[in-house]
Amino acid sequence: MTSVIFVCLGNICRSPLAEGIFLNLVEKRGLSPTYNIDSAGTASYHIGKRADPRSIAVGYKHNLHLPSRARQFTASDFDAFDVIIAMDSSNRRNILALARNAEDEAKVHKMRDFDPNGRGDVPDPYYGGDSGFDDVYAMLLRCCEGLLSAIETGNL
Repeated sequence: MTSVIFVCLGNICRSPLAEGIFLNLVEKRGLSPTYNIDSAGTASYHIGKRADPRSIAVGYKHNLHLPSRARQFTASDFDAFDVIIAMDSSNRRNILALARNAEDEAKVHKMRDFDPNGRGDVPDPYYGGDSGFDDVYAMLLRCCEGLLSAIETGNL
Protein backbone atom coordinates (compact mmCIF):
# COMPACT_ATOMS: atom_id res chain seq x y z
CA MET A 1 0.00 0.00 0.00
CA THR A 2 1.19 3.50 -0.86
CA SER A 3 0.19 6.25 1.55
CA VAL A 4 -0.02 9.87 0.38
CA ILE A 5 -0.87 12.99 2.38
CA PHE A 6 -1.54 16.45 0.95
CA VAL A 7 -0.66 19.40 3.19
CA CYS A 8 -1.60 23.09 3.05
CA LEU A 9 -1.92 25.72 5.77
CA GLY A 10 -5.37 25.22 7.30
CA ASN A 11 -6.49 21.98 5.59
CA ILE A 12 -9.75 23.46 4.29
CA CYS A 13 -8.97 24.67 0.75
CA ARG A 14 -6.09 23.21 -1.25
CA SER A 15 -5.20 19.97 0.53
CA PRO A 16 -8.75 18.57 0.86
CA LEU A 17 -9.35 19.42 -2.81
CA ALA A 18 -6.11 17.65 -3.79
CA GLU A 19 -7.12 14.70 -1.63
CA GLY A 20 -10.51 14.50 -3.37
CA ILE A 21 -8.94 14.73 -6.83
CA PHE A 22 -6.35 12.07 -6.03
CA LEU A 23 -8.98 9.77 -4.50
CA ASN A 24 -11.02 10.12 -7.70
CA LEU A 25 -8.06 9.41 -9.99
CA VAL A 26 -7.04 6.36 -7.97
CA GLU A 27 -10.61 5.05 -7.98
CA LYS A 28 -11.00 5.55 -11.75
CA ARG A 29 -7.86 3.47 -12.32
CA GLY A 30 -9.02 0.71 -9.99
CA LEU A 31 -6.17 1.37 -7.57
CA SER A 32 -8.17 2.27 -4.43
CA PRO A 33 -7.17 -0.87 -2.49
CA THR A 34 -3.49 0.00 -2.94
CA TYR A 35 -3.62 3.59 -1.66
CA ASN A 36 -4.15 5.35 1.66
CA ILE A 37 -4.88 9.04 1.02
CA ASP A 38 -5.31 11.87 3.52
CA SER A 39 -4.79 15.60 3.99
CA ALA A 40 -3.64 17.89 6.79
CA GLY A 41 -2.64 21.46 7.55
CA THR A 42 0.50 22.87 9.07
CA ALA A 43 -1.59 25.17 11.30
CA SER A 44 -4.32 24.34 13.80
CA TYR A 45 -6.80 27.03 12.71
CA HIS A 46 -9.60 24.77 11.48
CA ILE A 47 -9.18 21.42 13.26
CA GLY A 48 -12.31 19.31 12.95
CA LYS A 49 -13.94 21.47 10.29
CA ARG A 50 -15.02 20.32 6.84
CA ALA A 51 -13.48 21.79 3.71
CA ASP A 52 -14.22 25.40 2.79
CA PRO A 53 -17.64 25.62 1.07
CA ARG A 54 -15.93 26.93 -2.08
CA SER A 55 -13.69 23.84 -2.25
CA ILE A 56 -16.73 21.65 -1.71
CA ALA A 57 -18.57 23.49 -4.51
CA VAL A 58 -15.68 23.01 -6.94
CA GLY A 59 -15.49 19.36 -5.95
CA TYR A 60 -19.22 18.95 -6.51
CA LYS A 61 -18.90 20.57 -9.94
CA HIS A 62 -16.34 17.87 -10.86
CA ASN A 63 -18.10 14.94 -9.15
CA LEU A 64 -15.56 14.78 -6.32
CA HIS A 65 -16.18 13.87 -2.71
CA LEU A 66 -14.09 15.75 -0.13
CA PRO A 67 -14.31 13.43 2.88
CA SER A 68 -11.74 14.82 5.27
CA ARG A 69 -12.02 17.01 8.31
CA ALA A 70 -9.21 19.43 9.03
CA ARG A 71 -6.36 18.19 11.18
CA GLN A 72 -2.83 19.33 11.85
CA PHE A 73 0.21 17.60 10.36
CA THR A 74 2.40 16.05 13.08
CA ALA A 75 5.78 14.33 13.20
CA SER A 76 4.01 10.95 13.44
CA ASP A 77 2.73 11.51 9.89
CA PHE A 78 6.26 10.76 8.70
CA ASP A 79 5.73 7.21 9.96
CA ALA A 80 2.23 6.89 8.48
CA PHE A 81 2.88 8.26 4.98
CA ASP A 82 5.26 7.37 2.16
CA VAL A 83 4.68 10.57 0.17
CA ILE A 84 4.08 13.98 1.74
CA ILE A 85 2.93 16.71 -0.64
CA ALA A 86 3.21 20.37 0.39
CA MET A 87 1.12 22.94 -1.46
CA ASP A 88 3.69 25.72 -1.19
CA SER A 89 7.18 26.61 0.01
CA SER A 90 5.98 27.81 3.41
CA ASN A 91 4.09 24.57 4.08
CA ARG A 92 7.16 22.61 2.94
CA ARG A 93 9.38 24.50 5.42
CA ASN A 94 6.90 23.86 8.24
CA ILE A 95 6.74 20.16 7.42
CA LEU A 96 10.53 19.87 7.18
CA ALA A 97 10.86 21.56 10.59
CA LEU A 98 9.19 18.45 12.04
CA ALA A 99 11.39 15.99 10.14
CA ARG A 100 13.52 13.80 12.38
CA ASN A 101 16.03 12.61 9.81
CA ALA A 102 16.98 12.50 6.12
CA GLU A 103 14.49 9.69 5.49
CA ASP A 104 11.64 11.93 6.66
CA GLU A 105 12.92 14.82 4.55
CA ALA A 106 13.08 12.64 1.42
CA LYS A 107 9.32 11.98 1.63
CA VAL A 108 8.45 15.68 1.25
CA HIS A 109 7.69 17.12 -2.20
CA LYS A 110 5.94 20.21 -3.48
CA MET A 111 2.68 19.70 -5.38
CA ARG A 112 3.83 21.65 -8.41
CA ASP A 113 6.89 19.42 -8.78
CA PHE A 114 4.38 17.23 -10.65
CA ASP A 115 2.85 20.02 -12.78
CA PRO A 116 3.71 19.72 -16.48
CA ASN A 117 3.00 23.48 -16.80
CA GLY A 118 5.76 24.50 -14.41
CA ARG A 119 6.94 24.54 -10.84
CA GLY A 120 6.23 26.90 -7.99
CA ASP A 121 3.54 27.17 -5.35
CA VAL A 122 -0.14 26.30 -5.47
CA PRO A 123 -1.71 29.66 -4.56
CA ASP A 124 -4.02 29.78 -1.56
CA PRO A 125 -7.49 30.75 -2.87
CA TYR A 126 -8.92 31.42 0.62
CA TYR A 127 -9.00 35.23 0.40
CA GLY A 128 -9.98 35.42 -3.26
CA GLY A 129 -13.17 34.82 -5.16
CA ASP A 130 -14.70 31.63 -6.50
CA SER A 131 -12.62 31.74 -9.69
CA GLY A 132 -9.47 31.21 -7.62
CA PHE A 133 -10.85 27.85 -6.50
CA ASP A 134 -11.52 26.89 -10.13
CA ASP A 135 -7.95 27.86 -11.06
CA VAL A 136 -6.53 25.87 -8.14
CA TYR A 137 -8.68 22.86 -9.10
CA ALA A 138 -7.22 22.87 -12.64
CA MET A 139 -3.69 23.14 -11.27
CA LEU A 140 -4.24 20.39 -8.69
CA LEU A 141 -5.75 18.08 -11.30
CA ARG A 142 -2.63 18.39 -13.49
CA CYS A 143 -0.40 17.86 -10.47
CA CYS A 144 -2.33 14.88 -9.13
CA GLU A 145 -2.23 13.20 -12.54
CA GLY A 146 1.54 13.77 -12.63
CA LEU A 147 1.98 12.54 -9.06
CA LEU A 148 -0.01 9.36 -9.66
CA SER A 149 1.96 8.69 -12.82
CA ALA A 150 5.27 9.21 -10.97
CA ILE A 151 4.23 6.81 -8.21
CA GLU A 152 2.87 4.15 -10.55
CA THR A 153 5.94 4.21 -12.83
CA GLY A 154 8.33 4.05 -9.88
CA ASN A 155 9.71 7.54 -10.50
CA LEU A 156 9.03 8.72 -6.97
